[in-house]
Amino acid sequence: MSKIYAGARLRRLREDRRMSQVDLARTLDISPSYLNQMEHDSRPLTVPVLLRLTETFGVDPGFFSERDTSRTLADLREALAGELAAARVSASDLADLAARLPAVAQVLVDLGRRNHQLAERLADASNPRGADPDTPRSPHEEIRDFFYGRRNYLDRTDRAAERLAAEIAIRPGEVLRALTARLAEGHGVRLSSEAGEPLHHYDEATRILHLSARLRPGQRAFRMATQLALLEFGDVLDREVAEDIPADSPAHLLARIGVANYFAAALILPYTAFHAAAEEVRYDIERLTDRFGLGYETVCHRLSTLQRPRLRGVPFSFVRVDRAGNMSKRQSATGFHFSRAGGTCPLWNVYEAFAAPGRIHVQIAAMPDGQRYLWTARAVTRHRGGWGEPGKTFAIGLGCEIRHAHRLVYSDGLDLDSVSAATPIGMGCRVCERLDCPQRAAPPLGQPLRIDQNTSTFVPYPVVGPPA
Repeated sequence: MSKIYAGARLRRLREDRRMSQVDLARTLDISPSYLNQMEHDSRPLTVPVLLRLTETFGVDPGFFSERDTSRTLADLREALAGELAAARVSASDLADLAARLPAVAQVLVDLGRRNHQLAERLADASNPRGADPDTPRSPHEEIRDFFYGRRNYLDRTDRAAERLAAEIAIRPGEVLRALTARLAEGHGVRLSSEAGEPLHHYDEATRILHLSARLRPGQRAFRMATQLALLEFGDVLDREVAEDIPADSPAHLLARIGVANYFAAALILPYTAFHAAAEEVRYDIERLTDRFGLGYETVCHRLSTLQRPRLRGVPFSFVRVDRAGNMSKRQSATGFHFSRAGGTCPLWNVYEAFAAPGRIHVQIAAMPDGQRYLWTARAVTRHRGGWGEPGKTFAIGLGCEIRHAHRLVYSDGLDLDSVSAATPIGMGCRVCERLDCPQRAAPPLGQPLRIDQNTSTFVPYPVVGPPA
């Protein structure tokens, strides 16, 4: 077991409880001087002290781990890309800040993002409303941060859905029957199948749930489960959303729908049963889609939520991308960072998936900080059903840190220990630290370019001095 140095978190826990070092030392049955050394990272937290802390204050042991450091570090690298390059701050200094002073690091991240927003507003001279530096984040950005901050796992909602699944006997092959019976017997809701748009509509006056005939069985089940969540578990949804988003916020209703969708997935794919099945088949996505009768994207999204304490699955990052690089979904239980500034990396295998739809593409990718990930990607296409009608195509990506890769069937035959075998990718060209990348589409922030009319290079944006 590696030593845990978590002085800042220990000090914050003590201050939140308004306890002095003497009070906490007495509670933990240690000397004040020993506690002082742990708070200043001169000594690590021991197992007995960790056990006493978790029993006394009811906090998960993960509170004291450094599992959030990689995410905070990635946020710092992006938000302060230009400033860091100019100040020549080392990677070790950033890592130390993220690990020892996470609250200060988060303040710097927020300031850096606000600085980017100000620059974008001031540069947008074509905005007919004029520059507004105080424009808040969009509701969709708030929802993404809401789930990102929870590592895409909502414990209260997940457990409530699993209890209901056991009560109404949700089982593969019988989901539609169970949901239909619960809606009818518990809420007097009848189903109606109709052609065309919308895909679903619930009429509160008549208590009729209209479902498009174009929906596949798995899609029908998901929308029925979402409606059941809204009808029966509104208080659970409200409590979950209220932790971060006030009722008068424009994002509140959108967040409520997002949590209802989460509930629906947790209802038709109950945590314990789905986790056991995923472990049994080594996270083989196609076998899971066959077993539960649901779509590829739905199964991937549910896999990215398996982070229940003491019954965790592989921590995944989940992303849905179109051909132009637009991310319409992005959730992460890992340290992998999705850039907020500009596009993503063209060397990432999610874009390769469009060239061979229906086939799962596997890639070991390395980020600039040396962290490696195993990524799977597959293109999925949806159609309305009629000839000549427009459809939509996305690439679904699911990735985990290389230390978990051996648990996946997709790692078979790969050299997980070879660093040279990994494809070097980045967070996006604007903030990527790979200055010698020939695929770069934009000059790096904070780096002066070497411009010479008598010289050309394979690297599109050469910088002054050797690549960092």
